[in-house]
Order: sequence, then structure tokens, then C-alpha cells
Amino acid sequence: MNERIKAWGRELGFQAVGIADADLSAAEPRLLEWLARGWHGEMEYMARHGALRARPAELKPGTLRVISCRMDYLGDAPQGDLPRADVAFVARYARGRDYHKVLRDRLQKLCDRIREEVGDFGYRVFTDSAPVMEVELAARAGLGWRGKHTLLLSRDAGSWFFLGEVYCDIPLAVDVPETNHCGTCARCIDVCPTQAIRAPYELDARRCISYLTIEHKSAIPEELRPLIGNRVYGCDDCQLVCPWNRFAKLSPEGDFRTRNGLDRATLLELFAWTEEEFDERLRGSPIRRIGYERWLRNLAVGLGNAPTSLHVVAALRARAEHPSALVREHVRWALSRHASVAA
Repeated sequence: MNERIKAWGRELGFQAVGIADADLSAAEPRLLEWLARGWHGEMEYMARHGALRARPAELKPGTLRVISCRMDYLGDAPQGDLPRADVAFVARYARGRDYHKVLRDRLQKLCDRIREEVGDFGYRVFTDSAPVMEVELAARAGLGWRGKHTLLLSRDAGSWFFLGEVYCDIPLAVDVPETNHCGTCARCIDVCPTQAIRAPYELDARRCISYLTIEHKSAIPEELRPLIGNRVYGCDDCQLVCPWNRFAKLSPEGDFRTRNGLDRATLLELFAWTEEEFDERLRGSPIRRIGYERWLRNLAVGLGNAPTSLHVVAALRARAEHPSALVREHVRWALSRHASVAA
């Protein structure tokens, strides 16, 4: 049965499929320690669910196995460097269509195919949408190992991929976990602009640029703003330096191709979007979920770090009286960074 499930998964566009058991008791203490440190920041839902994340059978009663699926998303070959300082950097996973919709649809089709074979069975599909330890489960399912940056790594795909899961009550045979292949490499730790990777396999989300620009709802700590540079939605630094990503292949999924020129748009172009343009242009994009206010907040920080020019100062001044206190505060900070021209 396992091989048929894996074959169906590949037919549906997943590059790898593995099976893990549902016992995550060994991982639960590490999760609870991370929460106790407060490293989840404003992601209160992480604390609210607590140990549930490590207990699949409580999240979906009857769960015996987890089918873990990998879908590659790399749309173009990374160059290894950030674009010039006046260009907005958007993490590669977010440049195309929202992956939640793509993976959820494929996972559901996989379950439909399994049902045709075995009849009705208990299952629930997850795509980064509930308290699920997806990296832990994928590692147990043999899809890769946890890198020192805490992302899953695969020998033939690096880390440029999404993960999705099916919790099910079918007693499938489980796969053998992959061994760790990071060795003494610490490039991901060394490159992190904000030193969010406190130690191997330990991430303080409160300092992570992906967290700050996506999950963090309030003001970005002022001491971290200069370190964010031109990253306005996510950060790929730890992936760009990882040697294993040399083996990543381009995704065949058209949905993950770059839209709206988000691989080359300037900070000024994006900052000029009206709220209506933001909603329309980013319809179907994962970026849209942070909302226009946080989008402007992030761009204001980017402009504060951009080379000083009359155009940058004029754009910031145009938003100086924005209705949002959050936007105004970040615009003021950005203007202060260009004091020689803004005076």
C-alpha cells in the first residue's frame, strides 16, 4: 500500500512522500522548552495549542500514521545575493500563488485516491494550517533531516520546498528516518542578519526576519530594523548559503512562478501601491494575509535602509500622516535615517 500511495503522490505533483508514526512524545519536551523561553513571540496560537502540536491523535482522534508530502517551489535559480538596496526582497516561496491552496487541493486528491482503494477511512489534511510539527514528522517519514536553521533538508532538494500532511487511521508501514548530514557546517547560523539562530537547531523567532515581517503584528523593534535591510516579506539568507541547496531543482508548478514582478520590484514602486492595488495585485498570494498596514510598515523599514535620495524622502513624507499609527511610526523612523535630505 505504501508504494501505491507514494506513486499516487508523485502523479499529483509531490516530489517525495513518506510515512511516519504518530508518536511525537520524544519531541514534546523540546517544543515546550521553546515555548517556555517565549521564542514564539506574538504567535500566541503556538502557546495556546501547547503540547497539542506533538500529539497528532488528540488533534485528529484515531490517527495512527502521518503521510508527509514534499512539493518543490523554486521558480528560478537563486543568485545567492540580495538584490540592490533599492529593490524589495520577497522570499521565494511567496512570489507566486498561495501554496496553502495548491497543496491542500493535491492532498485532498491523494486522500480521494486512497479512499477508492481502501474504502472510507479517517483522515485530516494539513498544510501549515493547524498545530502540526511538520518538520519533525517529515524527518521521521524519511523526507530529510532537520537542519541547524530548523528547516527540513533533503539531499536531492535542499530546503526549497513546502510540506503537507495527511493524518490517517490506516496502520501503514513506517519509513526509516534520514540521518543528519549537516556535519560541522554552520553557514546558516553565521549568515543570519539578526542572529535569530541562537545555536544549532534553536531559533528565536522574535529575531527572525521572516517572523518580524510576516507574523509580528506590532512595531518592529527599532534595534532590529537596520538589520532587516530591504527584506520586506520573509528572508532566504539561511537557505541561500546552505550547500545542500545546490542540488535543488526548479519546480514544475506554474502556480509558484513569480507574479507582479516581485523578484525585481523596487521599494518605491511597492510603497506607492494603494490599498486597492495591494488587494487586487496580491489576490491569491500569501503576502495578502498580512494586510496593507503591515505591508507599508515593512516597506517603510526597507526605505529607511535604502540609499538616501530625494525620491525616497518624498515617498516617505507622502505617508507621514497615514491613518495608521503603526505606519506613521515606521515612516518617522525611516525619515530619521535620511536626515541629511529630509531636514
